Amino acid sequence: MVSSAQTRPKRMAAIILAAGRGERAGQVEGPKQYRMVGGRPVIQHTLQAFLDHPLVDRVVVAIHPDDRALFQASAGAFAGRVSVVNGGATRQASTRLALESFGNEGPSHVMIHDAARPFVDADLIARVAAAIGEADAVLPAIPVSDTIKRADGSTKRADGSLNVLETVPRDDLHAAQTPQAFAFEKILDAHRRAFEEARETFTDDAAIAAWAGMDVRIVPGSSENIKLTWARDIIMADQRLQASAFPDVRTGNGYDVHAFEPGDAVWLCGVAIPHNKKLSGHSDADVGLHALTDALLATCGAGDIGTHFPPSDPQWRGAASRIFVEHAAAIVRQAGGRIANADVTLICEAPKVGPRRETMVAAMAAMLGIAPTRISVKATTNERLGFLGREEGIAAIATATVVYPGSLEE
Repeated sequence: MVSSAQTRPKRMAAIILAAGRGERAGQVEGPKQYRMVGGRPVIQHTLQAFLDHPLVDRVVVAIHPDDRALFQASAGAFAGRVSVVNGGATRQASTRLALESFGNEGPSHVMIHDAARPFVDADLIARVAAAIGEADAVLPAIPVSDTIKRADGSTKRADGSLNVLETVPRDDLHAAQTPQAFAFEKILDAHRRAFEEARETFTDDAAIAAWAGMDVRIVPGSSENIKLTWARDIIMADQRLQASAFPDVRTGNGYDVHAFEPGDAVWLCGVAIPHNKKLSGHSDADVGLHALTDALLATCGAGDIGTHFPPSDPQWRGAASRIFVEHAAAIVRQAGGRIANADVTLICEAPKVGPRRETMVAAMAAMLGIAPTRISVKATTNERLGFLGREEGIAAIATATVVYPGSLEE
């Protein structure tokens, strides 16, 4: 984290490089920075890390000129919080053009980051920012742990094999990452000089800084901060984010009660049960299904049963309550939800529910389009207490569990 107020840059901007075509990752689904990982485009993860960081005052994104619409769609709500410039034919050119875009309003320092590193975190950004307060250039890097071999490229065979020239000592070797941070005026001048001298082979901005004579320092990088290069990298990133995300599981509750009136049957959970009374209501007064309708609607904030089926509307007089449940289930599915469980508790002294429980479950399974094993119907009495105990009516409590796309991190 930032060690003191003295080491914090006065004004820090960030440049996100997103103009590449990502040929090594394949082009079937478009450039890799716009691929989906963890339910969101790669670039959204990257932008959020910098836009949410308190040390970053401004974000500029360099994109391919053909990708304007794609960027707007992929960046979503973040698009309006960044400045967008057209990148160049190379990474180096894109960086220079992004630096030039600041004009006379350049920051004191700038971070330069690859859009294809979506796992950059707040601690890494802060670590780099703290160090740039005392240096011209800072890059995060991790020590090389693999044995490094230098090969003779001229010996490449049909099977891809090469001759080994030597084993390279790895004691002082580090794998460079981004974000790399720089004193703004100095890195802008270095890029301009490289452009004027037609030096176009630098692989990162720290290399340009070193060539220009800037003081370049390394801070600890992060093993999590991987760059998505190959198609398999994108697949692994998606699996990682999907596994670490909290699933968007929502639970809704519903409650309903109806009084008895003279009749010969009671509708409960879609089943008519012969009885010496019936429930009073505008529809068939099925308290179980009414409570379940409210529970389903609650999982996506879609109001309640009265919102969709007003008692004042004559078309619902005597209507079967299964219509209400099927309507609520359709709304849930239109929102992308998957009904995982439905639980209804009926509270009454009579009629007896147990003998018809399986029939109720089957009826509800057909309404919801889910397996009977995902449905529960229970009954209890009110121990002869209150209006339910006096057999003046029946109440129902329902709970619905629905899984929606995405995660709680969105």
